[in-house]
Amino acid sequence: MNLRDTLRGLLVKVYARRVEGHLDHAQVPKHIGVIMDGNRRWAKAAGSTTAQGHRAGAHKIEEFLGWCTETDVKVVTLWLFSTDNFGRPQEELVPLFGIIEDVVRTLAADGRWRVHHVGTLDQLPGQLQTALKESEASTADVDGILVNVAIGYGGRQEIADAVRSMVQDAHEKGTSMEELAEKVSVDLIGSHLYTGDQPDPDLVIRTSGEQRLSGFMLWQTAHSEYYFCDVFWPAFRKVDFLRALRDYAARGRRYGS
Repeated sequence: MNLRDTLRGLLVKVYARRVEGHLDHAQVPKHIGVIMDGNRRWAKAAGSTTAQGHRAGAHKIEEFLGWCTETDVKVVTLWLFSTDNFGRPQEELVPLFGIIEDVVRTLAADGRWRVHHVGTLDQLPGQLQTALKESEASTADVDGILVNVAIGYGGRQEIADAVRSMVQDAHEKGTSMEELAEKVSVDLIGSHLYTGDQPDPDLVIRTSGEQRLSGFMLWQTAHSEYYFCDVFWPAFRKVDFLRALRDYAARGRRYGS
């Protein structure tokens, strides 16, 4: 690292401390959703392989959760793998599933966070399914940030699954379709989502410069604030995180009023 890079790094740290010092913890979002985008582009820019890019993105997760712990965030939803990602080549998916499994087990072993899977299990490899189930069970009583790991997740699929769950529940209780139709409400559908007992995200962060949701938590983000950051996920810094929190605190949330 040359002198210029060293000085730049020191200035960023000083600036981050200044931003953090002015942060009002009462204005911190309680639930943050993160679309962790840009692993492959980061790898290409760095002359690395796609797998190395995914591994670098995985290493960023614990660091990010540490920042969330410091700032009193209560729930974090991390989008690690979408339903659309199943269409990627097998030579990318096989190592990627291994990396995701390592992430899940590492989060559970850390002991600071409660792990909860959101998404469909059916198409995931058996070992990853086992890792998700075991991690949820082993962290069920952890009194820390609730970390939703969105793996095999798609917003439309979640809504379809919620409706299916609602209909199945009604059938098991002997409720007729006519009676169910009378009872259907926003709250009822919401209670059958993967995050049915959780608060909706206050803030959604997307890295890499893309400015779209791509199907992330379509139902829950109706009133969320969005923060789009130009840096790729593996290069996301604490100062970028603090800027997102500062930007969020400066907004007046009106919930449509």
